[in-house]
Amino acid sequence: MAESRIILKNCEVIDPADIGTYIEKDGFKALEKARTSMSQESVIDEVKSSGLRGRGGAGFPCGVKWELAANADGSEKYLICNADEGEMGTFKDRYLLEYDPFSLIEGIAIAAYAIGAVKAYIYLRGEYRYLLSTIRGAIGQAVEKGYLDGLDIVLQEGAGAYICGEETALMNSLEGKRGEARFKPPFPPVSGLFEKPTIINNVETLAAIPRIILNGAEWFSNIGTEKSKGTKIFSVSGDVSRPGIYELPMGSSLKQLVVDLAGATDIKIIQVGGAAGRLLPYNWLDTALSFETVLGAGAVTVFDSSRDMIDVVFKTIEFLAEESCGLCTPCREGSQVLFEILERLRNGEGEQQDTDVLEDVANTMAEASLCGLGQGTAVPVLDSLNFFKQDYKNRIEQSLYIKSLLG
Repeated sequence: MAESRIILKNCEVIDPADIGTYIEKDGFKALEKARTSMSQESVIDEVKSSGLRGRGGAGFPCGVKWELAANADGSEKYLICNADEGEMGTFKDRYLLEYDPFSLIEGIAIAAYAIGAVKAYIYLRGEYRYLLSTIRGAIGQAVEKGYLDGLDIVLQEGAGAYICGEETALMNSLEGKRGEARFKPPFPPVSGLFEKPTIINNVETLAAIPRIILNGAEWFSNIGTEKSKGTKIFSVSGDVSRPGIYELPMGSSLKQLVVDLAGATDIKIIQVGGAAGRLLPYNWLDTALSFETVLGAGAVTVFDSSRDMIDVVFKTIEFLAEESCGLCTPCREGSQVLFEILERLRNGEGEQQDTDVLEDVANTMAEASLCGLGQGTAVPVLDSLNFFKQDYKNRIEQSLYIKSLLG
């Protein structure tokens, strides 16, 4: 199966240090079209009609979010590009930033025009600081060419906190506050950064905007499924022979991605969506990758038959427990309970009631946690109990048997 490189079409084709190579590939034509022949409302309508949904994991309709901010009271509005990308196994935004920063800048300029923002922020993951010069150079060249007249783009480094990938924690960080989630409502399009209307989109979402404006909403909406339009970029890693970045139409199957393209031959577990994503068995290979089924942020990690399922879940929960901001009790305490039980199971000290406790705590976290980190922590635990329950039973029976021998 071949890829459908639409968002990635310029990656490793243009020179990310030379805006001229981007312009030769129709770069900034979409921005020119938006500013000269489209009203702010018509740009938003085009994005709405395209069916583009946020590529950061939540999948909220992009145009609807823009419309809310455009119609919000007040003349001071902000646009934030979430380039934090802290999800385990995700590196697609890094690839876009490294090889085609100009598509992001053009997307930011179009989005800012649409909502009436004169200031935009790129919140860059701390571990991506080596890309600072590339991004700054691209912004500087766009300014010199006059593409950013009336728009100030500020590049802000994060400090490596996973929670700051959550939009309200990200805004707190930009304001110089502790990175922790805010209560909602109010929602960012109404009251966000500095209590002003704010739009937050990730790198992949904004990089799609120039393609949509230049080619039209109908072109984009004809790709994908009924509820998941366009293409999706995936970061594939783990037990595969060809790890890397792949772009496929929404609705493509897991098998097409991990077997046909990435070359997986021995599959036990597929983690889709990062740490807070799904943990699926090999017989889910025919599952379509879409918002209706499984998707997440685009991270796909393959584990072969040599991998221990409980070890996989333990390491995932260890990460999430460490990255909890600690603000809400269900996440702060619940993640620690999950971690402690899984650690005992991993060390051969399981008890009969462990699976019931894991399920109860995970369900409570899913329903009561403040933000997506706590809610998502439940997902891998519940999936593992659903699809790999026998692994837990075997580990607990082994533990009880050894205890009985030791008296």
